[in-house]
Amino acid sequence: MRATLSVAMIARNEEANLPRTLAAVRWVDEIVVVDSGSVDHTPDIARSFGAKHSFNRDFRGHAAQKNVALDKCTCEWILLLDADEVLSPELAEEIKQTLEDPKFEAYWIPRLNLFLGRWMRHGGVYPDRKLRLFKRGRARVQEGVGPHGTPQYDGPKGTLKHDLMHYAYPTLELYLDHMNAYSSEITEVIVKSGKTSRSLVAFVWNGVLNPIATFIKNYIFRLGFLDGREGFLFHLNHSFYIHWKYAKAWEAVQKTVELPAPAHAEGERQVR
Repeated sequence: MRATLSVAMIARNEEANLPRTLAAVRWVDEIVVVDSGSVDHTPDIARSFGAKHSFNRDFRGHAAQKNVALDKCTCEWILLLDADEVLSPELAEEIKQTLEDPKFEAYWIPRLNLFLGRWMRHGGVYPDRKLRLFKRGRARVQEGVGPHGTPQYDGPKGTLKHDLMHYAYPTLELYLDHMNAYSSEITEVIVKSGKTSRSLVAFVWNGVLNPIATFIKNYIFRLGFLDGREGFLFHLNHSFYIHWKYAKAWEAVQKTVELPAPAHAEGERQVR
């Protein structure tokens, strides 16, 4: 007998993605959608698929919000999904078979990412394995590490074979919007880690040389160029994202420093 399965999701204004995602998980026992404040048709769409939709507008980051969703699940197992991720038919069948007789309490799932209409298979982008399937109560999403906190489980893990389809960035505008938001969210984490300072040397190392080195490693040595023009645009703009997050962290550090008052020229009367 197959173990029961909950799908846990967070969402905000996901009416474009949600029907495709939820249609692929109609067969699960429970769908939980925690919404941080949609003003589009996301709530109606979620409920039309039988999902348990609820609002949690006290958004404290993606990781914390995902833990809220995990806590609302009631089945034996949980599949954690983003609103733009879709189970392929092969992956859905593999999950069903796995839950007939699980050998582990948590499983990695390979993820295939879409960028500007092309599935990215090189440059270190694939297989983008994510720990998404686990027994309820065994894993929590790591908080305090920015927008990309992942479920943490200390025991042995299995790995599924079939892909989770991530309809990530159909347009460059959406990608840039997300990277801008993500780089802002991770600023506090970088500052606390001590990886930035007010010195020019530290900024050049983290905010300039690091992005350049990342582009060279992923686009050239990890064969990102095999993904064509889309691969070039992806890795170029990913390098800009790395620059943005360190530039924003540097700016945040600067704001904590009290700037000295401007010096007055000799003989100049100070205006009070």
